[in-house]
Amino acid sequence: MEKWASRTEVLGTWLSLPDSHAAEVVARVDFDYVCVDMQHGVADYQIAAAMLQAINLTGNGTPICRVPWNEPGIIGRMLDAGARGVIIPMVNSVEEAKRAVAATKYPPAGERSYGPTIIGARARNAGEDYYPTANETNACIPMIETRQAVENLDDILAVDGVDAIYVGPADLSLSYGYGPVYSDDNDEYRKVLEHIVDRCNQAGKIAGIHSTTALASNRREKGFLMQTVSGDLVAMSKASYQDLKNAREGGPGDGSSRIY
Repeated sequence: MEKWASRTEVLGTWLSLPDSHAAEVVARVDFDYVCVDMQHGVADYQIAAAMLQAINLTGNGTPICRVPWNEPGIIGRMLDAGARGVIIPMVNSVEEAKRAVAATKYPPAGERSYGPTIIGARARNAGEDYYPTANETNACIPMIETRQAVENLDDILAVDGVDAIYVGPADLSLSYGYGPVYSDDNDEYRKVLEHIVDRCNQAGKIAGIHSTTALASNRREKGFLMQTVSGDLVAMSKASYQDLKNAREGGPGDGSSRIY
């Protein structure tokens, strides 16, 4: 949130596998944020809570969570467990944006029930009080993934308590009839992305997007200030493929003789 206030870019990674050890290792890479994916990832509540704890304890990377849906029970539980922001799928209207904010923020800004567990205990042990600043430091991040959401974007961004939006590029592309592409080569799709950034800038809100290392520069030029550029499954697959290729072809590898 501090970097967002100064309009500074943040780059993050995505955790799909249910493992707190992997969460700790990835967090120590020093991404700006580390997201536990409970929508399309494998983690259930208990392991997701442990993963958030591992991320928090490293002191690196803001822990956030993509919840399965726009439902106050799971949003509140993940915030109580230590997430400092929630990415909320398929927010297509003002009413849905208001529900997302209500679940994320304490009264009077929202309707979140008080009872932080892991993060509240950690704050108390550090001599701090979680409640007074929670509404300002916990980000509500609706996902913009459909044509309907784009058409309602100005009104969604105007909802008090929406801190940023996050584009799901595959679903957005599907909604426009292009298939689940992950590229900006389509001129009409590119214009949609540029329109989203423009409306966010006009509203003073942050535009985020699921991205890749190959697309990061392009998306940065468009004005996206929040990009997820890596993930546990992608990184493991790419590194394993490259290791095997180097071993078979006698490539240089990383210069290390260690196998652990």
